[in-house]
Amino acid sequence: MDRKLLDLLVCPASRQPLLPLDTRGLQSLNTAIAHGDVVRGDGSPQQEPLREALVTRDRKRVYRVDDGIPVLLVEDGIATAQVADFPAP
Repeated sequence: MDRKLLDLLVCPASRQPLLPLDTRGLQSLNTAIAHGDVVRGDGSPQQEPLREALVTRDRKRVYRVDDGIPVLLVEDGIATAQVADFPAP
C-alpha cells in the first residue's frame, strides 16, 4: 500500500490512524476466522481469510484490504477483542 495514502487513512469509528496489520496479528485473526469465531461490525460472519488488513493504533479494530483497496466501513470492521490470542500493542 502506498505510504502517502496510508498516512491519510483513519478509522471511521474512532478517527485513529491506521497501520498495516503485522504477520502475527494477521495469522491470529485468520485462525479465528477459520474457526468461525469472527464477526464484522454489522454482526455478519467474516468467512474469508484476510490477505492484508489495517489496524487502529490501539489495535482494537481491523479493516480488511481487498486488492490493495482499504474497506473502511464501520459495519465491515472487525473488533479484535473477539480474538482471544490477538497480539497486544
